[in-house]
Amino acid sequence: MSGPGDLTTARLIVLFVATAVLAGCASVTETNPARTATDMLLVNRAADRAVEGLTLPIPQGARVFVDETYFQAENARYALSAIRAALSDAGYAISRDRESADAIFEVRAGALSLEQMRRVFGIPDMRVPINESLNVVSIPELSIYSNRDRMGVAEFSGFLYDGRTGLPLGAVSPMIGQYKIRSHKAFMVVTWGQQLAQPGERDPGSSWKEF
Repeated sequence: MSGPGDLTTARLIVLFVATAVLAGCASVTETNPARTATDMLLVNRAADRAVEGLTLPIPQGARVFVDETYFQAENARYALSAIRAALSDAGYAISRDRESADAIFEVRAGALSLEQMRRVFGIPDMRVPINESLNVVSIPELSIYSNRDRMGVAEFSGFLYDGRTGLPLGAVSPMIGQYKIRSHKAFMVVTWGQQLAQPGERDPGSSWKEF
């Protein structure tokens, strides 16, 4: 026959189990963006590399308006800012409107996206149809070694014309930049190599640069 102490202990056990079950059922909702941070960094680093050393066939100090009307691409805002930064670094003044500009630089994007390549020594993962209704079964990868390349690719070009007369001043040949990371896997378990794109380095002495 159980006493009051046993009942109290039983109640505590039931309370503990109920609390544990409720706690185990709790979950945190996280956002799932369409693109990962690594994807964005790959494309943005490629854009930075594409505009390195950008110069125009006009004197330094000239006021340039960057016409972005036909610059259509994902991550376009970052790439356009990189173009303006490169022009500023080259000694040109950035004009905020056409009327006050000495030259109009109309830019366009040939590419601003990701390329991916995977090499597998063994049997890659496959989807195999199993009947006439085209139902498929997934076969996992069975490999000794595999590697994966993820590469951001950026290509820009444009032409320059006089803002007042519309006469051509020159063209900028395609500016191409790439940023790649490669990861390796052995026996489908052991991984090494660069898995994530690293953010840009910053001078630890200062967060700004004087022009």
